[in-house]
Parts: sequence; C-alpha cells; structure tokens
Amino acid sequence: MTRSSAMATKQIPTGKPTPENLPRITVVVPSFNQGQFLERTLESVLDQEYPNLELIVMDGGSTDQSVDIIKKYQDRIAFWVSEKDNGQTDALARGFAQCSGEIQCWLNSDDLHEPGVLFKVATYFDKHPETDAVFGSTVWIDADDRPLRVHHEIPFNRFIWLHTYNYIPGMSMFWRRRIYEQAGGLDPSFNLAMDADLWSRMSRLGRIGHVRDVWSRMRFYPDQKNRALRDASDREDQRIRAREWGTDTPRFAPLKRLLAHGIRIIWKFLTGCYPIGYQRYLEKTETR
Repeated sequence: MTRSSAMATKQIPTGKPTPENLPRITVVVPSFNQGQFLERTLESVLDQEYPNLELIVMDGGSTDQSVDIIKKYQDRIAFWVSEKDNGQTDALARGFAQCSGEIQCWLNSDDLHEPGVLFKVATYFDKHPETDAVFGSTVWIDADDRPLRVHHEIPFNRFIWLHTYNYIPGMSMFWRRRIYEQAGGLDPSFNLAMDADLWSRMSRLGRIGHVRDVWSRMRFYPDQKNRALRDASDREDQRIRAREWGTDTPRFAPLKRLLAHGIRIIWKFLTGCYPIGYQRYLEKTETR
C-alpha cells in the first residue's frame, strides 16, 4: 500500500474556483481484475485536475494488469492497497474508513466520471447547504466506451423509490461525509444492493437532491456484476424494502406499486426522461 500528497500541487483549470473554496472530495474506486477498464476509470477522475481530490483505490488482489496500472498513477493516489478482501462492499467500507473528504462517492472500476463533475458537485453543495446527497444523470456505454443512450431520472421520491426500484445511478451519486457517518456507513451483509441500502438509510436522515446534468458513464455489458447476478440482486433489494416497510408485503402493496409506477412514468414523460426509441433494457449482442 502507499500514500501520496502530490495531488495538492495540481494546477487549477482556468476559470475554476480557488483551492481555498473547494471542499475535499474523496473518490473510492473498488476493483478486482478489471484491468481492461481500470486505467480509463482512474483517468476520468484524475484528468479533471480537481485540486482537493482524495483518490483511494481498493484492489482485491488482482492477478491481471491492475496493480501495474495503479502503480502508474500512485503519485496521484492518496491511498491504495491490493490484497484479498471480502468483496466489493468490504473494500468500499475499508476505503471510506481511510478517507478525509467532506464530500464522498465511489466509482466502480468499469465506470467513468464526466469531465468537470467534481467542480460541479463542489459548487452544488456550496449552493445547497441543506442538501446531504445529490445525484445526476448517466450515459450508458458499452465495453468499448461507445455511448448507448443517456439515462435521465426523476428526483428522489421515497414513496416511488420504495415501490418501484433503486433508480439512483450510484456512479452519479455524491454525499456529505456527515450523512454517511450518521447512516452508519455501508452494510457488509449486502453484496450487490449495498448502494440501495445506503440510500434508503440516508433518505431517512437527510435530503437527497437531484440535477439533470450527466455526471457519469456507466458500462452496460454482459459481464456487468448486477446483470450477471440479477436474481441475487433482486433478493437483496426486496430485503431492503421489507425492512423499510416493516413487513415483507405492506397493506395494499399491489395498488401502491401500480400508483408508484404510474406516477414515475408520467413524471419521466413530462420531464423528457424518455428519449426517442427508448428501451427498458439493452440486451442486444455487442458488436466490435
């Protein structure tokens, strides 16, 4: 493992706020044998030249080229480790335990942040002191970085969220350190729906904001973890909802679900979230 403070010397892009006004943002990148994508992920964070960045990389003991890639950028990484862990949630929890950022997020090692997003996030939290977390839109991309479509979402609504599904794109979600700590951090008993579990607990304690800007790029390909393990992910998702409801099936559950879906569809339609040629899932065979 290694530490570095070299990031503080990065030059600020023209027209950006001064370092004194910028909060420290921690980006935790969990990874395991994702050398195919990892370098692009790290570059998407580092190339923003955000002067108060704390980048943490938690590698699960990869046997591919991942460690060589991490070492290539280690002078700009605040902390990294490559060792066996107990999965993604464990890696993330240990990463956040190392962090000092006032604003936090994680970025999976196959996803990307949009250029300038860290400056936008810092500006948002400065202008919205009442907000504890915020998420933006994402672009779905294939394994070769080719855009598939823009994915816009409606603002967070707890009723709709609980009775439909977790529609917050995790790679576009940022939060204040205080709400993460108040919520108790990540629960290691979740392997796939750890993000939905955290959002649900955060939403009980604070306000989740929303912007229409595209803040990330999410890879959509057959080996993607949540696609390959969809049934297990759905079971974890149901466990979260049962906890929030206080029962496996709340009263009038079918009616509430129908109402939540109806409101969501109308809301998305009226706010232009459905592009021309919209498809609920993109399951076409990728061409190279």
